[in-house]
This record gives sequence, C-alpha cells and structure tokens, in this order.
Amino acid sequence: MGIGKLLNMKFLFDLFPVVLFFIFYKIYDIYIATAALMAATYIQIILLYLLKKKIEKMIIFTAIVITVFGGMTLFFQSNVFIMWKPSIIYWVFGLVIIGTNKFYNKNLIQMSLGSQVKLKKQYWQNLSWSTALFFIFLGILNIYIAQNFSEDTWVNFKLFGMTALLFLYIISITLYIAKVNKA
Repeated sequence: MGIGKLLNMKFLFDLFPVVLFFIFYKIYDIYIATAALMAATYIQIILLYLLKKKIEKMIIFTAIVITVFGGMTLFFQSNVFIMWKPSIIYWVFGLVIIGTNKFYNKNLIQMSLGSQVKLKKQYWQNLSWSTALFFIFLGILNIYIAQNFSEDTWVNFKLFGMTALLFLYIISITLYIAKVNKA
C-alpha cells in the first residue's frame, strides 16, 4: 500500500468525530455537537483497540483535550472552549514534533512513516519542520476564524476549511516524498 493511500485512510478515520460534530451542530447546537464529538472520540478509541489492540498516544492526547475542553464547554455553556480545542491540539503536535527533534534527536515524522518510506535524513528533517510549522499555522488560523467570524462560520471552517488544508498538506508531502525519492 502506497504512502498516499495510508495517509488518506488514516485521515478519513481521524475525520469521523469532526463529521459527527458538524452533523449534530447543524441539527441541534454546539453543545449537543460537543457531546457527540466526545462520544465519537471514545468510539474511535474503542474501535482502534478492537481492531489493532493498541491506541496511538496522539489519539489518547486528543481524547484528553476533547474531554477537558468539551467538558468545560458543556459545564460553562460557552463555545469558547471547544473553539480553542483544535488550536491547542495543533500547537501541541507542532511543539512536540519540534521538541522531540531538538531535545531527543528523534524525528517523529520519520518514526511514523519510516517503515513505509525510505528517505535521506535531510528530507525527513524537511518533512518534520514543515509539518510542525503547518500545525502551528493551523492553530493560529483556527483562533483567527473563531474570534473574527460567527460560530456557524467557524464550524463550517472546522470541517471544510481545515479538512481541505489537511488534505492539501497530505497531497503536498506525498508529492514531496515522490519527488525526493526519485532524486
């Protein structure tokens, strides 16, 4: 199975809670959608455990953030917390990629994809830095949309805008890998 296909399958699986959040938001409101997001995340974890007998640390971290920020959204009846949740997750991902590379001399992108793709160290470094910066950019963009547009615009952006940006990034790194593998 090619790298593009693997990334796209994982991408679609990871999108499941966001799609349910969107559907429940359109039918009900942000609070019911938040509860659905939390439930979908736990269903995702259960499915992963049943299918793979292991759960990735990133998904556990995401579930914790969703539980904390979703719980605060529901408890305080304020959409601010759930709107900040994507930024917190993206920023932590970006900073973990950078920190792991800098302080532990380990490349998380290479560790994630290295069994499917063989690249020279410099190309793994390029992928690592571009991925970290991309996540930091997504966090900033999410906050900008959340603070400057309506709740409905933010929800639409979260599903369609963020998904499109993530998909374009997956395509770009797939093309990058194909290009540098030919070199």
